[in-house]
Amino acid sequence: MPEKMLIPAIEARLGSLLEFNRRNAAEKSTREVAGKTRPTITLSREFGCEAYPVADRLKELLEKKSAESWIVMDKGLLEEVARNHNLSEDLLKGLGQKSGFLDEILATFSPLWKTDKDHFRLICKHMISLAEKGNVILIGRGGAIITQTLKNCFHFRMYASQNFKIRSISQRLGIPGEEAETLIQKKQKQRDAFIRDFLNRDSRDLSLYNLVINNDRNSPEKTARTIAEYVLGG
Repeated sequence: MPEKMLIPAIEARLGSLLEFNRRNAAEKSTREVAGKTRPTITLSREFGCEAYPVADRLKELLEKKSAESWIVMDKGLLEEVARNHNLSEDLLKGLGQKSGFLDEILATFSPLWKTDKDHFRLICKHMISLAEKGNVILIGRGGAIITQTLKNCFHFRMYASQNFKIRSISQRLGIPGEEAETLIQKKQKQRDAFIRDFLNRDSRDLSLYNLVINNDRNSPEKTARTIAEYVLGG
């Protein structure tokens, strides 16, 4: 599947997730004493935008600024956690078993959410639990919508011209421009349909986001620094 080639390998990121969970548990008592609220970032993008270089650089900047661990969560990692029962239980044990926002948020979703509800409910549960605890960068999967009511969340969206997206996909996948354009149209329709059918919203609704960023005119480095400055300042 061409899209899988655009997502970093799961194995290394699973190790990072487990290490993040271990550190999160170790730091938990200290944070509770300090009463510290940690931010979460959602990163939405049009298909063809280059979110992963931004997320990786953003993680580095945020860890340097906050002197704390951060984790990048995306579709592939969330799906892997949902499939792996032991990993799922370990993660939720470290984060807290139930979010008080879960039922409230799921109640606002489209009735079509009943399809595969157990699977998607588990993914939502992880997303909300992670977002509540903070120091997480959530890529895609309607993260901006699912966590919209959480006060510690900051939402960003990347967009780009069709020419930029075609050129980017063509280079990353090594396919002709015409094939890249067809893939972009197909995947964007699938993403739009998912957000509309399951979350009952439109990801292009700019009111969902703190900032929208033009991928044509901003490098991953500049985008990451802009977001880090917005969220943590200084």
